[in-house]
Amino acid sequence: MNKLKDLRKKKEELKLGGGQKRVDSQHAKGKLTARERLDLLFDEGSFVEMDTFVSHRCNNFDMVDTKAPGDGVVTGYGTVDDRLVFAFAQDFTVLGGSLGEYHAEKIVKVQGMALKMGAPFVGLNDSGGARIQEGVASLSGFGKIFHNNTISSGVIPQISVIMGPCAGGAVYSPAITDFVFMVDKTSQMFITGPQVIKTVTGEDISSEKLGGAMTHNTISGVAHFIGKNDQDTLKQVRELLSYLPSNNMETAPVYQCDDDINRVIPEFNEIIPDNPNKAYDMYEIIRKIADNGVIYDIMPHYAKNMITCFIRLDGQTVGITANQPKFLAGCLDINASDKAARFIRRCDAFNIPLLTIVDVPGFLPGTDQEYGGIIRHGAKLLYAFCEATVPKVTMIVRKAYGGAYIGMCNKELGADMVLAWPSAQIAVMGAEGAANIVFKNAIKEAEDPIAKRQEKIAEYEEKFSNPYQAAELGYVDDVIEPATARQRVISAFDMLASKRLSLPAKKHGNIPL
Repeated sequence: MNKLKDLRKKKEELKLGGGQKRVDSQHAKGKLTARERLDLLFDEGSFVEMDTFVSHRCNNFDMVDTKAPGDGVVTGYGTVDDRLVFAFAQDFTVLGGSLGEYHAEKIVKVQGMALKMGAPFVGLNDSGGARIQEGVASLSGFGKIFHNNTISSGVIPQISVIMGPCAGGAVYSPAITDFVFMVDKTSQMFITGPQVIKTVTGEDISSEKLGGAMTHNTISGVAHFIGKNDQDTLKQVRELLSYLPSNNMETAPVYQCDDDINRVIPEFNEIIPDNPNKAYDMYEIIRKIADNGVIYDIMPHYAKNMITCFIRLDGQTVGITANQPKFLAGCLDINASDKAARFIRRCDAFNIPLLTIVDVPGFLPGTDQEYGGIIRHGAKLLYAFCEATVPKVTMIVRKAYGGAYIGMCNKELGADMVLAWPSAQIAVMGAEGAANIVFKNAIKEAEDPIAKRQEKIAEYEEKFSNPYQAAELGYVDDVIEPATARQRVISAFDMLASKRLSLPAKKHGNIPL
């Protein structure tokens, strides 16, 4: 039939986007096309495109004679590991992937469908920004997308992948979503580009240094992951989805576990250094606890004094927040508090149990921290733990001092089970600082103040540099052999699987943003 041939011909033409020349240009930059990216994201042959024939209706300037296949964006649905996922991919070969009125309408439609169907939503961003020729209509489109992002927040997982430029208002949709991936050397995000900055401030800076993948992964904390190229990044996205439920009414998929849940880890009995000021790598503890030693690290390059990651325990996704003694001695600071608080709220929104591993000497001191609002930022961490209703297990392996002990989810912040290693030190502050305050007069009046101070430090350590007083008071549920940590944590989460906790009815809380 001629009509059938005509349909096939039209679809083949549309698949070329802006034409072979522009496709070749995209490849020359080390970037894939929109449809090539979607083919890698979804299970083979599962992607179904929607609104293929939609185009712009703009009559301004030269747009009357300008063809824009799909209006510069490919939208649709498919499966990732046999689970339904909705997505869009901006097509840089068509008008630079710029966002116009109907480009936005296509995205808004699949956002609405993802919310209705309770399925994750993935956005592949590669765009020159708002389509100037369409004026305020393109800005309206951004507003609709931001609104849908916000309404969907905490209901379905939303993942943004920056695979090219993302500038101006376009950056705010990714910023609202749950996770942001960037591709090294080929993606940038910024509100105002290098040219505008140079005009206004005189500062000369490259696009890569201003808003490149490593900038946002290490300095700003806007992005959570970095991929080597398009292929590596999309592989990471697929892996992340395996740790998440489809929506807030479900739990994450449970995978077959071939790692013994009763596995004993004898190395743990020696892993904590005798010297309380000596560092060790917290990742060693996390990997050995996790099924088959596999972890999925969230924001690994940002605020390294705080680890946030997903692991599986007996096949079930668990979110971990842990202090990292290798960086800033594991202190809590502004960035670490923000990083952990947001991660905790993500886990709570999507029914992912929380394991907190504690080795924290306190909040980072200094005028930079105080002037930067460590009080407000630290309060976010407290708020997030208190608000979370998922099962919460806390394991104290060494230091747990002062307000930071509370901030790392102690009993009063809602920990359902608190376990401690014999090496745990639970106190208001470290022994040396405490001795200077508590025994100040005794030290001052002694014949040998230095010897007296050491004597009082030892006295304080004997009383508080252990977990037993806290255990006697019921703040610690059990002091465990470190080697049994994996089996005890899994046992705790098994016990907590039927936990049901509801917060008082309210419109929403007022987190100290």
